[in-house]
Amino acid sequence: MTFTYSWHLYLMALLYILAGINHFIKPKTYLRIMPHYLPSHKSLVFWSGVAEIILGLGICFSTTKNISLYGIITMLLVFLLVHFYMITNTKAAMGLPKWLLITRVILQFGLIWWAVAYLKL
Repeated sequence: MTFTYSWHLYLMALLYILAGINHFIKPKTYLRIMPHYLPSHKSLVFWSGVAEIILGLGICFSTTKNISLYGIITMLLVFLLVHFYMITNTKAAMGLPKWLLITRVILQFGLIWWAVAYLKL
């Protein structure tokens, strides 16, 4: 098996695959941080886990890499809703300090930048 891309692209893929699997291992964690204004929390947690796994796998193949990266970028932008909700809702914050929640938002933009860096337009 030959690897077409650099190791850190495969690391990105692995991180999304593991994050997606975690939606099925610990769904209550994700349910707790879902904003009240979003419908069907269980479905959203399930399908976001599926999406992370599929998009993570898609990064590894040249025919689906860019589509998967655009999907990841879109997903990360949508997930900002959850991060901002955690900052503004004490229960959703799960006792985490405000500085850590704000750091997670900054990290989210770093993940978006990381995905954009691999797009070959």
